[in-house]
Amino acid sequence: MQRALELAKLGAGNVSPNPMVGCVIVHQDRIIGEGSHRKYGEGHAEVNAINSVKDLSVLNKAQLYVTLEPCSHFGKTPPCADLIIKHQIPEVFVAVKDPNPLVAGNGIKKLENAGIKVKCGILENEATELNKRFFTAIQKQRPYIILKWAETADGFIARKNYDSKWISSAFSRTFVHKWRAEEDAIMVGTNTALKDNPQLNVRQWDGRNPTRVVIDRNLVLPDNLKFFDDSQNTILFHINGINPVQEHHKKFGVAIEGNFLEGVMQELFKRKLHSVIIEGGAQLLNAFIEQSLWDEAKVFKSKTLFSDGIKAPVLNQKGSVVLKSLEQSDTDYLMTYTNNL
Repeated sequence: MQRALELAKLGAGNVSPNPMVGCVIVHQDRIIGEGSHRKYGEGHAEVNAINSVKDLSVLNKAQLYVTLEPCSHFGKTPPCADLIIKHQIPEVFVAVKDPNPLVAGNGIKKLENAGIKVKCGILENEATELNKRFFTAIQKQRPYIILKWAETADGFIARKNYDSKWISSAFSRTFVHKWRAEEDAIMVGTNTALKDNPQLNVRQWDGRNPTRVVIDRNLVLPDNLKFFDDSQNTILFHINGINPVQEHHKKFGVAIEGNFLEGVMQELFKRKLHSVIIEGGAQLLNAFIEQSLWDEAKVFKSKTLFSDGIKAPVLNQKGSVVLKSLEQSDTDYLMTYTNNL
């Protein structure tokens, strides 16, 4: 199962909104086939693993290990449970059940009804952690929300003129591009869009560009920003009732009613965007923190000193915030927090 989890990670950044899944097939204590879900819309892990087996005649004496319950419904591909049954694989080991209501135990039931022995719960915590974005989207009906910022040693996110270049090291900034390639969307607020005019794309890593999301409640952003260059998918959120005049607002604008941030998250979920990085600025980050509307925070702490400027966000300490890891990142420290509410 550990090997299956390693294989599953190969799908990072390419399979969303599907989960990352890995599969290993064993015969007489030897791996005879393995596969992973590599790209959305293409073959699932079980299909690729079975197709990699040279001698299919031994499958009726083999064991199949998979990191997520085999699907039991027709989607973009046929049910994997049916394929396992077809090849009469007698034993299946599953890390964790699929929370998707279309599956939710039905895959396991289908296998058991066909006489296949199924054992579930092997490395369940690791498998759940691997697909925390997928589980959050299904269970909370919103994307997995990652807050990200870099702050100085004396606790500032930018100077008073909003200049934040460069707080973190070049090595740390490469990490940020890696994360962008792995997440579905990336969001900034109005001030960051105006002051920094960021591209919000992947440049220092190999991978897809995330969907750009900008908050512009009152439609004040000008036409010449990089957001509106058509180089990647872009969504602009504003307050309901404001009539967009500029062409870019007509093209990218989405009006939100009610609780603004919750409405934005629901809209992203509807568009099958299962994860989003909130890259700033301080006002937007603090808004998410105040509503406790976040799952993970990645904070770079540098040795740089500003003495004055815009204060970095502070994660509200209500007993739910946990420091998950502390790592050295060149001259910076990378602190990763989780929100266990």
